[in-house]
Amino acid sequence: MAFTGNFLCTSFKQQLLEAAHDFRNGTGDTFKLALYDNNAAFTAATTAYTASDEVGNSGTYAAGGGTLTNVNPTTSGTTAFTDFADLSFTSATITAYGALIYNSTPTHTYTNPSVCVLDFGSAKTSTNGTFTIIFPTADASSAIIRIA
Repeated sequence: MAFTGNFLCTSFKQQLLEAAHDFRNGTGDTFKLALYDNNAAFTAATTAYTASDEVGNSGTYAAGGGTLTNVNPTTSGTTAFTDFADLSFTSATITAYGALIYNSTPTHTYTNPSVCVLDFGSAKTSTNGTFTIIFPTADASSAIIRIA
């Protein structure tokens, strides 16, 4: 398996300090999730979206992935967090081993900068059906993006 874990990308951490990402729902940047086959080799050092090793177009899945719906950032205790609504691709025949979340409209000069790498742990498959990414609960201990 080419995926080796879940990572907040190091470049994303720097870009947060440069105010390059806006996660607000409705007025923020557009974030996307692209799916990848077992040949993709993403780590914390991944800096941007690539079409290399992305799964093929199928059903409602198209190159570049799907647009995510942002959950407004908030805090709980000393942890800030944000998340996304679940994302589904219908009528799709897909086998994916992981995904990349990236910003397709950053406020700085970056091109499709990566946010995080998601390792599914094994092949996840749909056959002419619905392929769904279920995000964890948007709270201080589970949200997909947390800063403690």
